[in-house]
Amino acid sequence: MPNNSHFYRPKDGHQLLHDPFSAIIAPRPIGWISTKSKAGAVNLAPYSFFNAFNYSPHIIGFSSLGFKDSVKNAEESGEFCWNLVTKPLAVAMNKTSMPVAPDVDEFELAKLTKGASKVIDVPYVAESPVVMECKTSQVVQLRSAKGENSQTWLVLGEVVGVHIAQTALKDGVYDTAVMEPVMRAGGMGDYYTVSEEQKFELLRPKSN
Repeated sequence: MPNNSHFYRPKDGHQLLHDPFSAIIAPRPIGWISTKSKAGAVNLAPYSFFNAFNYSPHIIGFSSLGFKDSVKNAEESGEFCWNLVTKPLAVAMNKTSMPVAPDVDEFELAKLTKGASKVIDVPYVAESPVVMECKTSQVVQLRSAKGENSQTWLVLGEVVGVHIAQTALKDGVYDTAVMEPVMRAGGMGDYYTVSEEQKFELLRPKSN
């Protein structure tokens, strides 16, 4: 690391025009999460902190700043869906980020179609080419290194059903670039996608 690098302690502030944290850990897949309350109200919201965490069983998770409807519903119902955001769906996804009352249906707000899940009782975005139906496995309130609770909750779920559009499969292999997944970057509204030209291959080395 060069001696002239910019160093800061997060507790003291970053001294830059914009917090670089989310721009450094980027781009990140978007957790477009659909849930359903006990009363039957449907919620759809995007989360910029989302990823896969385990192979067997498949576990994915999203993190929410604040105990929002998605967290509440996923905890109470024990279910949620993840919907892949592709470039053609980016504008609709952004509409579902609008802060609205719990009884407002974001599917209707963004003019999206509800698909019927096969394993769980939560609708998914029918326009999305990839959907994962999940059973909530853990809801964890995050803590600092000192053990102090933050106002952020991590929701983890076991994938119990996967929908993949045939157009996403090429000779039995999922084609990431063809789907043009939208990923969150830094800044107020920066996003990225991927293309075939950006792909390169590195096979895991074998031990001697």
